[in-house]
Amino acid sequence: MQVVDQKNIEKRLLFYLSKMYSQNIKKGQKYKETNKCIAILFTNFNIENLKVIKKYKTKWNFREEDYSDVVLTDAMEIHIIELSKIQQYSENKKLDIWVNFINGVGDFDMSKANEPIKKAKKILEEISDNEYEQYLAHLREKYILDQNNLLDTGYERGLEQGTRNKSIEIAKKLKEENIDIEIIIKTTGLTKEEIERL
Repeated sequence: MQVVDQKNIEKRLLFYLSKMYSQNIKKGQKYKETNKCIAILFTNFNIENLKVIKKYKTKWNFREEDYSDVVLTDAMEIHIIELSKIQQYSENKKLDIWVNFINGVGDFDMSKANEPIKKAKKILEEISDNEYEQYLAHLREKYILDQNNLLDTGYERGLEQGTRNKSIEIAKKLKEENIDIEIIIKTTGLTKEEIERL
């Protein structure tokens, strides 16, 4: 489950799946004895590269570029479920019920639940009653908030740096035109010392 978009999920997913596959081969084992590896990724955000795909669940494997119906191997497979797309692309299948359950247990309509989902809800409630599990959930939530804050901070710093770079660029051009330094200070917001160093 990935809740924070760090803009690198595709590469991370391939890394973990390939690592899982390579660890699947034991010393002295033949390649034909390896097990199929399946990665299932739930995201709480839209993946940029998948925005043109009009469904919430996609399945990926190794296919030939021009003959997309030819699969090279099914030894590794990736399933991606974008929770943010479920409402828009619901297909009224069993998977929809599970995904809606995962996406928002508190708001989930239990009248639509089958026996496995009722069992899962019961287990989830038992876990929620456990203090240690609550502590872990708190740490997870804190991590998510911290990651989102880091992303916001990075974005703001990027904006600030971009504005500063633009001011420096303008100051250089004004200085080349021999514009009075006081006018450059007022125009760019840079200090006299910063302008003199340009």
